[in-house]
Amino acid sequence: MKAKNEEYKNIPGWGMDADPENEPTYPMKNYTGDDHKRINYERSEQQPQTVEILMSKERPVITRVFGTSAPPSGLSGVIRRYAFQHSEDRYRHWVPLILADRINMFEGLIDDIKQGRLPNIIKERGLAMEWKYNRTNVIKKAVELAATGIILYALFKRKK
Repeated sequence: MKAKNEEYKNIPGWGMDADPENEPTYPMKNYTGDDHKRINYERSEQQPQTVEILMSKERPVITRVFGTSAPPSGLSGVIRRYAFQHSEDRYRHWVPLILADRINMFEGLIDDIKQGRLPNIIKERGLAMEWKYNRTNVIKKAVELAATGIILYALFKRKK
């Protein structure tokens, strides 16, 4: 069995920035002597893993530092876990992550209400500033929303 680092050497372009002889800025760059020492730096200490960390399939090891404030949870967490089972070059990785972000927003609203906090949606969505600096756009959006609501109401009423 190959060592963990050896598995990735067959991927085209893997580690291309680690070769000091392959310098794309050669004719333009004014070399100082320290340019190629950047790949031989002392790595920082590994952050302890206290929550679930979702890792890309393309990365061999966990990064030294990562965020822990919002570990995957709920329906959005299930969707994120699904997304990270797929390669980053596929839509089935990125589209579920976008969907998970939208679902996570609603999960946050529900969590706020459970904790007895009513979210101030007008301020959080920037509608107060929009009303102050772009009033015509707010009115236009409100008219469009009202028209859409009336049309949907009429369609559902007519079907009954």
